[in-house]
Amino acid sequence: MPQTRRRFLATAAATAGAATILPYRALAEAHMANRFETSNGPITIHPVSHASFVMETPAGVIYADPVGGADAYADLPAPDLILVTHEHGDHYDTDTLGALMGEGVHLITNPAVHDMLPEEMKAGAESLANGDSTEWQGVSIDAIPAYNLTEGRLDFHPEGRDNGYVLGFADFRVYVSGDTEDIPEMRALENIDVAFVSMNLPFTMDAEQAASAVQEFAPTYVYPYHYRGRDGGTQDPQRFAELVGDASEVKFGDWYAPGEL
Repeated sequence: MPQTRRRFLATAAATAGAATILPYRALAEAHMANRFETSNGPITIHPVSHASFVMETPAGVIYADPVGGADAYADLPAPDLILVTHEHGDHYDTDTLGALMGEGVHLITNPAVHDMLPEEMKAGAESLANGDSTEWQGVSIDAIPAYNLTEGRLDFHPEGRDNGYVLGFADFRVYVSGDTEDIPEMRALENIDVAFVSMNLPFTMDAEQAASAVQEFAPTYVYPYHYRGRDGGTQDPQRFAELVGDASEVKFGDWYAPGEL
């Protein structure tokens, strides 16, 4: 069993009686729905909130854009690798990183975030610019551009600054879009098994743009994420799924509490 930050929960679950059966059964079903088999072992996805998620992988536990404070991750395995796509507060938070960055945790960011890091974090951090690649524990990591295309949105994510990532686990590839529109670099991706694709206005793109890109690069599975914000949640993941059609299997995570923007 992976080390978690609240080991007492296992004891509480064992002693709480029948009242916990349905919630824990639901959690188990959600766990299986977010588990993907690879030749090196399973990868399990844990949606956390908005743009933040955790992956348990054969190489170690990977956090993507962790924000919201350490308590948001208290029941999850501690990280071995943290990826940060860019500097906006719903993707990069120094307090959360500081609480999560234990000994041996590796941090990968885009250059702009790397320049912002407190000095004590830089020792365990690696900077990747658009087009750069690295390897961690046998996992290939490619920094994919992430930027806006539409007039009126260009200042949010200018070309050349922010990252998406493609992670290669032997025969299994994961794409994390970060904040981007349906750029040519996304559309040109190949052999993606799981993709996380953002969609909210005005910062990224609408559901139609996102679905159009997914139809082109056709990942096996796709999670719509990052789909609420200033627009009040106008981008509907169900509508996105309808537009994607048979191009990919759409997976839904519990990214938001009821009524949360």
